[in-house]
Amino acid sequence: MTFGFLAVENLVVSYGGVTAVDGVDFNIQQGEHVTLLGPSGCGKTTTLRAIAGLEKPMGGRIVIDGVPVAHAESRLHVPPERRGLSMVFQSYAIWPHMTVFDNVAFGLRVRGTRRAAAHAAVERALSLVDLVGLADRPATRLSGGQQQRVALARALACNSKVVLLDEPLSNLDSQLRVAMRSELAELRKRLGFTAIYVTHDQEEAFALSDRIVVMRAGRVEQQGTPVEIHQAPRTCFVARFLGMTNIIAAAIRLQHDGQVEAKLSPEIVLKARDPWPGETISACTSVGFRPADVQMEPNGSGIKGIIIRSLYLGDTVQYTIRSGSIEVTALDRPRADLAEGQGVR
Repeated sequence: MTFGFLAVENLVVSYGGVTAVDGVDFNIQQGEHVTLLGPSGCGKTTTLRAIAGLEKPMGGRIVIDGVPVAHAESRLHVPPERRGLSMVFQSYAIWPHMTVFDNVAFGLRVRGTRRAAAHAAVERALSLVDLVGLADRPATRLSGGQQQRVALARALACNSKVVLLDEPLSNLDSQLRVAMRSELAELRKRLGFTAIYVTHDQEEAFALSDRIVVMRAGRVEQQGTPVEIHQAPRTCFVARFLGMTNIIAAAIRLQHDGQVEAKLSPEIVLKARDPWPGETISACTSVGFRPADVQMEPNGSGIKGIIIRSLYLGDTVQYTIRSGSIEVTALDRPRADLAEGQGVR
């Protein structure tokens, strides 16, 4: 394994007889933002806590900036305060009896930073997140968005090697969440700090990440850039998790012109480009495509089907179309010429 600035190698974390993280491997380069993405219980937060030093691995090792901080075989476990990391928790961990300034300064004081240096670092961090005017405000008088900014400022003030963020936007309402997501993306681009971000929200992962590690049941299912993950999911789990609801079993045959032929049923055969040139394609696999990629008209060429359900979503309508034994989900704008029971192509 080639190590990056931060490397996780064959990481195993267990609780009693339950393995929460099972052989996880990934690398992070300096200045890179990597997101651990997956559903609840997939092991992403446990992986983050192991990197932070809050969980002791049963197997594997973790290396930060060339220095091992955890190695199960040799029983090495560097405590969290000596790893040079900062963490933003889902709950923000804001001290209610402290002011904004004191909350941001807390980590520096614990580390023994001199008063003058700590004061300058706090002011710089508050400036970065636009909270300079609230430095003397009690934490109890902060909104959810302001608390999130304080937690982020506290992480940035310590000038850590890596910032760890565990679902930092999940407690915000949807509108504020989108706004804070944009601010966080702009801040990271401007400062270039290394970050590991945990979320179950694919939009957050796509918007913030240089690379994404998709996890399932304690293992890495796929990793790559947001474009690679979105356009070429390698497993049915990744495809479904990223909204590819149309996944149909098919017999696949590779053509000589760089395309693949997929037989969905005796009547339906699709053709598409080979998604992984040079790799062996299983004779029995699945074909997936997103609802937004389905085009349908009452007349014309294409596969015959009947609209059996329609669900009005505001700007779009979700249609379920049956063609023989196959059901396909499609998204389209609200249209008067498409209704339940109608034949389409």
